[in-house]
Amino acid sequence: MSGTGKDSKGKNVNRTSQESSGTNNSALTAARFEQELKNAPADVQEKLRALLQQMAVSDGSGSSASGSGREPKSMEEHKFWKTQPVVKHDEVVEEEGPIEMNVARDQVRATPYPLPKEFEWTLVDVEDDKEIKELYELLTLNYVEDDDAMFRFDYSAEFLKWALQPPGWKKSWHIGVRVASNKKLVAFISGIPQDLRVHTTVKRMVEINFLCIHKKLRSKRLAPVLIKEVTRRTHLEGIFQAAYTAGVVLPKPMATCRYFHRSLNPKKLVETGFSHLARNMTMARLIKLYSLEAETSTPGLRLMEDKDVKAVAALMNKYTADFDVAPQFEEADVRHWLISRPGVVWGYVVEDPETKEITDFFSFYSLPSTVINSPTHETLNAAYSYYYAVQTPSEELSKIADENERKVARANAIKPRLVKLMRDALILARRHGFDVFNSLHLMDNALYTEELKFGPGDGYLHFYLYNWRCKAVESEKVGLVML
Repeated sequence: MSGTGKDSKGKNVNRTSQESSGTNNSALTAARFEQELKNAPADVQEKLRALLQQMAVSDGSGSSASGSGREPKSMEEHKFWKTQPVVKHDEVVEEEGPIEMNVARDQVRATPYPLPKEFEWTLVDVEDDKEIKELYELLTLNYVEDDDAMFRFDYSAEFLKWALQPPGWKKSWHIGVRVASNKKLVAFISGIPQDLRVHTTVKRMVEINFLCIHKKLRSKRLAPVLIKEVTRRTHLEGIFQAAYTAGVVLPKPMATCRYFHRSLNPKKLVETGFSHLARNMTMARLIKLYSLEAETSTPGLRLMEDKDVKAVAALMNKYTADFDVAPQFEEADVRHWLISRPGVVWGYVVEDPETKEITDFFSFYSLPSTVINSPTHETLNAAYSYYYAVQTPSEELSKIADENERKVARANAIKPRLVKLMRDALILARRHGFDVFNSLHLMDNALYTEELKFGPGDGYLHFYLYNWRCKAVESEKVGLVML
């Protein structure tokens, strides 16, 4: 249910295009194309979107979204994925639903899939400091790395505990592989439960993440066995669908989103090679270009507290109703994912000074990268835009019959507020010592990226569903953010 090795996460520690001005011409072109596409008949739109998903591997410079520089494999070349219940590359989904039907528990394989004789299955206890350290070391040295081997994700132990222990988490879904002789942890895959709405259907799914195999064992074909094993264990719990992401094109993305980056510490980003000075750009001018105000400007902005959980859950579920794919968050989910944890995640709400109503919220999380072979810097501190919500005039919008007019009216209504909030998010992220603020082109992020001087990155993230046919989803209709 995920990719292999370094591409399993998909966020290939993406770097920016060359720094110039804050203008993003490619994003504007894409926006205009989307507007034109909406004028086409519905059946034509569907076929074009399916084609665009396959074309999304090209970033306009001849390199692929996965960084491989190659076109995606054909179905026949996908020796593993062609055996799985996933949408085929050339398939246009007409009717949504499961690809394979659920089976009774007694029909699910009762024993783990066999491993090569020198390996053995294990469960990684993320509540045990020794084992979480083992997992941290495996991921730090072997997980997602950019294609030029300059940056590598550096997940902290606290981050992993947060990511792997949401409400309803199961130890049996934290699956590891050890060397039988010395018990060294050499591979891992995980799943967490999530109620996910796909268009109008809400399904209990599992989010698959952190598929990692030691670099020296990539030829052992352990990834397919890990994927089959986590699938077997989720089937034992009565869950038959999953969501996952990858930086490579597998059969078949339901959506593809590009990365955008906003510099907070331009000098460091240039020194590490994350970004570059464009011709006729000086460091002084670059620093001035990305300067921010010292203080936030939204009245009533404060850290989220436990007392805000109910209001934030209601606000978020109402806001994400506008998207085609989005989680359904209960109060326990909001409490776990969105209340600030030092060094891991920051959640802020806006409380109306007069009514005391929670009107908006936003969040971002920390995912630093190790800077490989840099003489001056060891770590790049990156903040990632997470979930947020602003109030939308739903009643007024519902009176607009034309879909395109309604979309424009909605964007006009929320853009000023969202830009202001995300500018405050940038200020707070800089205050917390972050060097760059990353954002995917999903939800309403396109409304703020240009004005706040985000630049397009060189990477794309592909979203997938396992055992569920889903019509192609526009990036701006994706309301799911996976770590």
